[in-house]
Amino acid sequence: MYFCSTANQDWSGSEYKIKIMAKLKSVYFCSNCGFESPKWMGKCSACGEWSTFVEELVRKNAVSAQEDTRSFSDIKSKPLPLKEIKADEEQRIDMSDEELNRVLGGGLVPASVVLLGGEPGIGKSTLVLQTILKLRGIRTLYVSGEESARQLKLRADRLSIENDDCLLLCETNLDDIFKHAKEVAPQFLIIDSIQTIYTESLESSPGSISQVRECASLLLKYAKQSGIPVLLVGHITKDGSIAGPKILEHIVDAVLQFEGDQHYMYRILRGIKNRYGSTAELGIYEMNQTGLREVSNPSELLLTRNHDELSGVAISAAIEGIRPFLIETQSLVSTAAYGTPQRSTTGFESRRLNMLLAVLEKRAGFKLAQKDVFLNIAGGLRVNDPGMDLAVISAVLSSSLDISIDNDTCLCGEVGLSGEIRPVNRIEQRVQEADKLGFSRILIPHNNLKGFNKKLSIEIREVKKVTDAFRMLFS
Repeated sequence: MYFCSTANQDWSGSEYKIKIMAKLKSVYFCSNCGFESPKWMGKCSACGEWSTFVEELVRKNAVSAQEDTRSFSDIKSKPLPLKEIKADEEQRIDMSDEELNRVLGGGLVPASVVLLGGEPGIGKSTLVLQTILKLRGIRTLYVSGEESARQLKLRADRLSIENDDCLLLCETNLDDIFKHAKEVAPQFLIIDSIQTIYTESLESSPGSISQVRECASLLLKYAKQSGIPVLLVGHITKDGSIAGPKILEHIVDAVLQFEGDQHYMYRILRGIKNRYGSTAELGIYEMNQTGLREVSNPSELLLTRNHDELSGVAISAAIEGIRPFLIETQSLVSTAAYGTPQRSTTGFESRRLNMLLAVLEKRAGFKLAQKDVFLNIAGGLRVNDPGMDLAVISAVLSSSLDISIDNDTCLCGEVGLSGEIRPVNRIEQRVQEADKLGFSRILIPHNNLKGFNKKLSIEIREVKKVTDAFRMLFS
């Protein structure tokens, strides 16, 4: 017979209360939206996604709202009539980086929270450290949870930039970070990365859904009450989305994606969400041994102009945001070796390529059903401009016929399902960019340049259908 040694133990004292107040509880969180459930569910009732629930152990502390003394400002909000609210333009902080200012919408807004995401090794920490070292007269606190102070010092030495207003802190406890921020009183706070930060109010490990959500909410509260902008560096998953709950992207003011191929020197800073500016802007950088260099005129770097008598190459006049640039579209068409034709793209949407190939076969009469088609956007860039359609199908047809396109000709236009060339936006900037870089001819959609009276040296040819463009290019 066995007896429990604690059978006669009195659990009515303070120890029993501690066990009740700090009880470990198994909770399931949706990795897509952060919805909390006491049990596992196949389908999330909040966002409708399947198989997204993960289990976490969370310590629930019985702390009332009156005992929560965590506050960053004595100023309390109060309701105001709409007519009493002043809608003055926000004063922005100049980041000393033209590309970053462009993506942010003109600079960093005080009290804003910005999330910067990107693949490992793409250069997120280098971009952030380089930016804050260039800031003069602004006290910044750089909190690193992944690297030591010595590693950050070596990186700063490679950048060859010195700034006494930049303070480094290697810490992962959010409560300690707030204590240091109160002592230092920074004007700009950087957290690298949000997945390494944890708060002691939750028992789960750093990087879990509950920790990321709670830490991001506290940092948002800190930014809004203190007026200090906060930049969060985040990891991404294998499918390219920001790691952690989807609510992380909802609560921040701006989400920036730093992307690029590690085998190429170019990096793209793209705005996915921006409450204070446009999401159509992008910044282009060039990675070198001394850090990231701003690329003010990407057209001159992305064009090689050495493809004379080479088939499968077409120059496209693309637009990203308000910035025009010319880029090479490369294609290779060959006989399918294994029976099933391949469709492979780099830097271009594969579904749109399939649609363009169907248009090319149905409207122009070129049979590509039994051929492999490979498409590449030169420079490792990823462009979503529909004005590249005409250049894509021209490069594919050039490779299929093995006939080169004139080196001094560029193209722009959206291709419709009936084979017509549809108008594109900002056509004047596209034409002026091609004229500035010395191109002699540009093909544009019919009647897309109405009302533009500026005299240019470039020849402008208007086309209505894809067959009209093919006659001009290959006749």
